[in-house]
Amino acid sequence: MEAVTRVAGVAAPLLQINIDTDQMIPTSFLGGTDAKGYGAYLFHGWRFNPDGTPNRDFILNQPPYDRAKILLADRNFGCGSSRERAAKALREFGIQAVIAPSFGEIFYNNCWRNGIIPVPLPIGQVRCIAEAVEREPGNCEVLVDLEEMTIRSGDDCFRFEAPAVLRSMLLQGVDEIELTLAKKATIESYRVADRKMRPWAYMSVA
Repeated sequence: MEAVTRVAGVAAPLLQINIDTDQMIPTSFLGGTDAKGYGAYLFHGWRFNPDGTPNRDFILNQPPYDRAKILLADRNFGCGSSRERAAKALREFGIQAVIAPSFGEIFYNNCWRNGIIPVPLPIGQVRCIAEAVEREPGNCEVLVDLEEMTIRSGDDCFRFEAPAVLRSMLLQGVDEIELTLAKKATIESYRVADRKMRPWAYMSVA
């Protein structure tokens, strides 16, 4: 997994409540075992008309939001099923941070494991960022700083909280296995000490 310390760029306002994972990546595109290629189907039912042409009314089809790195949403973003490919689709499309008042719990955890910073922020502050972005489309850069745990938009600066372990994993670009292996020396030291205290636990059974 690629390390992410900060995300800066265009933020797309999609201030709807209860955007679920099926809207992000419809079931019809979940076939196969390949873990890649889902970005093309992100918000497929909204991004495309029934005849397959782009829906020009959808925010992510409109410049400059078609190159957004940050998504602004309303409460309960990522609710619904636990499909990890919803987070994968966002990341492949280019979204590296989502700012919303609240998230579906499983989706929130999937974001961290797929290179996306999920930022819980009060709706008043989310709307403040959205208003600044809409006043100057393409000229109002939003910065999400995971090291400082701040969001900067124009003259505004908002702080956010993040789970310590998940934050550390994304800052380092490692998953749980790599995080555990980094403590290999400590684990081995414990194993050696435990073997001396409980030798019977390490006896092989014939």
